This record gives sequence, C-alpha cells and structure tokens, in this order.
Amino acid sequence: MYVILVYDIGQKRVGKMLKLCRRYLNWIQNSVFEGEITPVKLKELKAEANQLMKKGEDSMIIFKSREKKWLEKEVIGEEKNNLDTFL
Repeated sequence: MYVILVYDIGQKRVGKMLKLCRRYLNWIQNSVFEGEITPVKLKELKAEANQLMKKGEDSMIIFKSREKKWLEKEVIGEEKNNLDTFL
C-alpha cells in the first residue's frame, strides 16, 4: 500500500520520530513522509510511534491508498526531497 504520513509531535521527541519514520518511509518535507509499505511494516511503525508519542499532546495522521498511481501529487514551490531522481 502507499501512504502519506504526517505528524505533530513535541520538540523533545521530534528527532526520535524523524529517525523512526525514515526507517520505513521517504522524507519529503518537515514532518511529512510518503512511500510504499506493507501492512505488517505499517503496523510496526504505528506501534513504535505510539511508544514515542505523548497522549493528549502529539498526533500522527496516515493517508492510505492501494497504489501510488491513485494519488495525484502537485508540488508548489521548492520540493524538499525530490523522489523522482533517476541515476
């Protein structure tokens, strides 16, 4: 499945959340990640994120799609991390 993940987390925990999300998805902008992920890996990511997050303060939103081709992505301004680079 293809996901877009965004989070809003306290400053003390943001570094750990960034490292966690980078293990599973591609960083595209501050607190925003996207990429293909299996249901099992997504479950692992959510479980680890729940341990980092503080209830009542932090949040994470995950948008899911069967495949990337079902999403239209439009970037306005400078793209922080271009994933369309070919070698």
